[in-house]
Amino acid sequence: MNSRKKVVALVASIVFSASVPAFAMPLEKIGMGFAKNVIVLIPDGMSQDGVTLTRLLYNDGAPLNMDGITSGLVRTHNSDTAIADSAPAGTAMATGHKTQDKLIGVKGKAATLYGSNKDDVKEALAPLATVLELAKMQGKATGLVATSEIMHATPADFSAHAVNRKNYNDISEQQVFQNMDVVFGGGYKFFTPAERADKQDLVTEIKQQGYKLITDKNQLSTVNDGKVFGLFASSDLPYELDRKTDEPALSEMTSKAIQLLSKDKKGFFLMVEGSKVDWAAHNNAPAALTGDIKAFDDALGVALNYAKGNKDTLIVVASDHGNGGITMGNEATSGNYSTLPINAFTDTLKKVHMTEEKLAKTIINNEDQTSTLLQTNFGFVPTDLELQDISQANSEEAKMKVLRTILNKRSDLGWTTGGHTGEDVALYVYTNDYKNQLTGTVQNSDIGKYVAKAMGGDLDKTSEKLFVPSAAFGKYGVKCVINNSDAKNPSFELTKNGHTYKFQENRNYFEGPEGKVTFNGVVVYNDKEVFVPEEALRMLK
Repeated sequence: MNSRKKVVALVASIVFSASVPAFAMPLEKIGMGFAKNVIVLIPDGMSQDGVTLTRLLYNDGAPLNMDGITSGLVRTHNSDTAIADSAPAGTAMATGHKTQDKLIGVKGKAATLYGSNKDDVKEALAPLATVLELAKMQGKATGLVATSEIMHATPADFSAHAVNRKNYNDISEQQVFQNMDVVFGGGYKFFTPAERADKQDLVTEIKQQGYKLITDKNQLSTVNDGKVFGLFASSDLPYELDRKTDEPALSEMTSKAIQLLSKDKKGFFLMVEGSKVDWAAHNNAPAALTGDIKAFDDALGVALNYAKGNKDTLIVVASDHGNGGITMGNEATSGNYSTLPINAFTDTLKKVHMTEEKLAKTIINNEDQTSTLLQTNFGFVPTDLELQDISQANSEEAKMKVLRTILNKRSDLGWTTGGHTGEDVALYVYTNDYKNQLTGTVQNSDIGKYVAKAMGGDLDKTSEKLFVPSAAFGKYGVKCVINNSDAKNPSFELTKNGHTYKFQENRNYFEGPEGKVTFNGVVVYNDKEVFVPEEALRMLK
């Protein structure tokens, strides 16, 4: 080749590589149906400096499990705002549609930002099928694992539909009647009549749905088959640093969930959330944060071990958003950052054996032992000024704030906010079929679409089957009357050919002339319109 041809070839190569990244695998190039099993793991609110600090603190800089499968970045914005709450962010990951603040599994009223679907606004607040519901429609086993109460935003995003994430009554009821195979997390009290505005006894309903209801680590270790509902705390589970030996770790719940779900010959879908990474970030609490990131990475290790031995398993990991704006380095290090050794950031935290939250609770009941408690649980002798600041803090919350300030100062860590942040987060994907590994910078909604393609399904078509709006009941020869006499438990009377059938919000059955009949999916009511699975409408005579 002469010099002129070499130059032309070189230029062509540069232009081509600039316009088509050599290793990018965008969503449109992903194949259909390459995964029998899918495990989605979400470290809620995890930012990258938190990962870096955890790696240094727990692994002495050696790679974490997630480091080996890093494949890209995720854009986390909502359909109309730059910084996401867990409800819309998780909804995007579960349904393939960006939506708005506080919404769980439903379409938004606005779609103004890049990557959102403007057609969704025409059907605002209509429910969207999730990848978990898609898996159920395909006959796969399904499960949820979380360290929060199980009806918290992220697990709710994959298993329920509500116009506000705080609507625990509707969300928990839908979860009971979704007919999932495994549910592990906290939130027992929210299933009891005393804690519910609708006074429903969902603990009894769980048992009547054929679940084994378990509440402690020993029961978790001994259950080996069947449908299992594990509620291991009244509300949220403890942070990893505060976890007692009789309480299950996230990795143990993940392992058991995989063991149970993998018995299904058609495969399974599992969502695992490290919920309280987010809570620690909100508190700017570095000990709680790194402990729960490490616990999450251990759970990912369990999933990876399974996937490596089962070649048709896909693993997708991504946070739903950043939180706290944690930085290794702060204003005090502006002039000496380049000379600071690693242990400047890790030495203090390596000696911490209790979260900032729990130590604050302990100190407030034992004020005279503050110095001893700090030495025992935080591993250092406090200064007189630190003791003074703790003493002057006159509430549990105030003492926790002082404790985390002390840890952050001693560890040269900075934080920008007590809220969520808008940066891209890391994408991690493991598949034995590397040609179908999602890479590059993607939208959070692309994750839902990617998982659906991996399972060989279509989320929008699934939505059409699961959520027929009452305005369209006429084509099935059905009329609907909404009964709001009990505002906390609305019901719906559907009539066809002179027969009347009673449906209930959030449930998977109707009662008619032939008795009680169950169907796949749940009835959803957004306070304006009723949505019923097509399968149920076709059952009406």
